[in-house]
Amino acid sequence: MAAATISLRKGNTRLPPEVNRALFVRNLPFNITSEEMYDIFGKYGAIRQIRLGNSKETRGTAYVVYEDIYDAKTAVDHLSGFNVANRYLIVLYYQQAKMSKKFDHKKKEDEITRLQEKYGVSTKD
Repeated sequence: MAAATISLRKGNTRLPPEVNRALFVRNLPFNITSEEMYDIFGKYGAIRQIRLGNSKETRGTAYVVYEDIYDAKTAVDHLSGFNVANRYLIVLYYQQAKMSKKFDHKKKEDEITRLQEKYGVSTKD
C-alpha cells in the first residue's frame, strides 16, 4: 500500500515552477544550531545540506537543501509561519534569478556611477 501512495504522489502531480529543492529560511533565532535545524526540517524528508548564515548580514537566515523536491514542498507548506523561540519562520523557495538580480542591479548602479565619474557626467542639473 505504501508504494501506491508514493507513486501517486510523484505520478502526475504538477508542481508550480517556483518549487525547488533548495529553501531560503529567514527570521531564525540568531542562536539556532545546525542540530536544531536538522530536527525541525528533517521531519519532512532527507536533507542534503543546511547552511546557516554566520556573518552580521546573514544571521537569522539559512539555506536548506532537500534530496527530494516533494519533501521541500511539504516543508514549505508546513514550516512557513512555524514558531521557533517566539520567531515565526519565513520559508521560501530559493530562486537564483531573483537573488542574482538584486546583486546585478547593485553592480550595474556602481558601474554607472564609476563611468559618470570617469567622464565627468552628472545626473544632477
